[in-house]
Amino acid sequence: MKFSSGRGFGICAVFILTGAVLGGLLGEALRGVDALSSIAPLLSDTHPAFVLAPVAMDLFIVSVNFGFSFTPNIMSLIGVIVALVLFRRY
Repeated sequence: MKFSSGRGFGICAVFILTGAVLGGLLGEALRGVDALSSIAPLLSDTHPAFVLAPVAMDLFIVSVNFGFSFTPNIMSLIGVIVALVLFRRY
């Protein structure tokens, strides 16, 4: 899948993941700011969107757990939007 700038889907995925992680970290960092105490919980509270409960496989020698949880917060979604804008612009 090619975008208008000639870059592929992989670079777009890296931009999106980086934006989500940096936005989530920024949201968590804003929790400690006293000046933003009224709005910070709205930006940093997570909302479970997709959760697969952990499944344990006991193979007698080793035990393996599999699970997945997608719980974004508002700041991580804003980070994804900023990353997409930057990807399209540059």
